Amino acid sequence: MPVKAQLRSVAVHLLTPLLMCLGMGLAYLGAFHQPQPNHLQVAIVGTDPQAKVLAQSLKDSAGSALDVITVPDRDAAVDRIGRLDLAGAFVPDAQQPELVVNKAASEATEAAVETVFHEVTAQQNVPLRVTDLANLPAGDPTGQSLFFLMIMLSIGGYASVAVIGAAGAGLPMRIRALIGLATSFVVSVIAIAVAVPVYHIIDHDYLQIWALGWLYAAGILAIGIGLHTFLQRWTTLSLMGLFVMLNFTSAGGVYRPELLNGFFGSLHSFWNGAGFLEGARSLLYFGGTGFGGRLASLVVWLFVGLVVLAVAAAAERRGTGAHHHTGPAPAPKPLPDNAVSEAEAETEMAEAVGV
Repeated sequence: MPVKAQLRSVAVHLLTPLLMCLGMGLAYLGAFHQPQPNHLQVAIVGTDPQAKVLAQSLKDSAGSALDVITVPDRDAAVDRIGRLDLAGAFVPDAQQPELVVNKAASEATEAAVETVFHEVTAQQNVPLRVTDLANLPAGDPTGQSLFFLMIMLSIGGYASVAVIGAAGAGLPMRIRALIGLATSFVVSVIAIAVAVPVYHIIDHDYLQIWALGWLYAAGILAIGIGLHTFLQRWTTLSLMGLFVMLNFTSAGGVYRPELLNGFFGSLHSFWNGAGFLEGARSLLYFGGTGFGGRLASLVVWLFVGLVVLAVAAAAERRGTGAHHHTGPAPAPKPLPDNAVSEAEAETEMAEAVGV
């Protein structure tokens, strides 16, 4: 291959990692560079005038950063925290006021709530007692490990797409889709095997969490395999955008929406990473509160994947997709020693990007 052609090929292939670099910077820094409360929901316990005045003064001073309400008693506050309606509740007391939180929802959110009410008690010159309602597994004292389990499932899903699309290029779409389903099953089994017997980050609802992981991974693979028909070597970059750049930032593993800006906070309500993470948190720590909605979001993502697969299959039958074949796949042509096939380049890229 002439040197000029090789240089042009290198430049084209470098577009993918350079765009990944740009996209990761915009996504991660855009979401995480300046976390601050955004409609953080807290409560003051009490119905007397002092409680109402404190709630109103906090609301006036914080503006949109805090949504402050009053609740009649501590039991009502605990109930609402357990239903994820509140991030924390402050129980006023002249000698030792109490802050009730649940770190299982988000360690970062819990820290933000503590900061708010430490400032309140500092003005009153009294110590603040913090009560954490979280009942976390011994293997996950911070409640962060479910987020890393989601990352494991994500990478297993989107990295497998390039392999199936490139190595299985000669296979009909229905076969590639079945391989994708089987791969998502294996990914989910690997994930639960690492999570439970190795690191003990889950201590109940094992079957439900595994099934949730399978549904999550299956959605990624279905969307990815379908998109590969049209995007080819740009599939990995596109899946990185969908399932890393927008997904990891909005899932709630680093910051929940009450500490994110409006864009990433809004994604949290329906994106698939948030569906898995909040669904798993709901089962493990909050008695299933909100689980139905999160499960429904993952079903919708899988349905979208099935639609993409159907459209891709139709395109291939019409001969407009890159995987169209009218007969047996032709034997691959030998490549020059100094050349790397498109399939190899794509597979190497997918394997290299373990973000």
